[in-house]
Amino acid sequence: MKKKKRRRKKYKRMASMAPMIAGAVVLVVLIVLIIFGIKGCGVSHKSPEGVVKALIESYVGGKESKIRDCYGAKKDADEELQAMIDATIKYFEAHGTKKANISECDILSENKNYTYVYIIYGLELENGQEYPCIATYMTAKEDGKYYVLSPSKVTEEMSKQAATDYAKFMTTDTYKKYTTDYETFIKKNPGYEEKIAGKVS
Repeated sequence: MKKKKRRRKKYKRMASMAPMIAGAVVLVVLIVLIIFGIKGCGVSHKSPEGVVKALIESYVGGKESKIRDCYGAKKDADEELQAMIDATIKYFEAHGTKKANISECDILSENKNYTYVYIIYGLELENGQEYPCIATYMTAKEDGKYYVLSPSKVTEEMSKQAATDYAKFMTTDTYKKYTTDYETFIKKNPGYEEKIAGKVS
C-alpha cells in the first residue's frame, strides 16, 4: 500500500510540474522568435554596409516601404527618387529572381559628409545560375543612423570624387574577379542582357 501511495505522489508531482515545463518551453520559443523576428524584419541603419545590403535585399523582394526606409524617404518621396525606385524594382523583376547572394560589401572611401560603399552580389535565377552584379552607393549618417543618399543629394563634387575612387577600385583583385565572373556568365548565356532590356523597356 505504501508503494502505491508513493507512486501516486510521484505522479501528482510530475503532473503539477507539467504546466511549468510547458510554460518554460513556450517562453524559450517566444524569446527565440523575438530575437530572430527582430533580426529578420526592418532595415539595418547601424553601418553604411548594413543599409546598402538591406537596400539590395529590399529591391529583390520588391519591398517598396523598406526601400524608402533605406533612403530615409517617406511615402511622398521626391519624383526623381520614386522614378528610380520604380525602375530598379522593375529591373529586378525582369530577372525573375527572389534572392540576392551577397558576396562582398565594403567601403570604398569616406569622409565627414558621406561614405562611398560598393556591393557585389549574384541574382539567383530560376535555372540555378547566378547573374553577377556590382553597384555603388553614397551613404550618410543622420541622427545616429546611416541612410543611402538619393540622387538629388549627391553633389557634382561628390560624383567627381566617386569616379576617382571607383577608378582605383577597378584595379583591385576584387573588381577583377567580378569582371571574370560576369564575362563567364555572358559567354554561357548569350543574349541574356538584351532579353532583360526588352522586358524593362
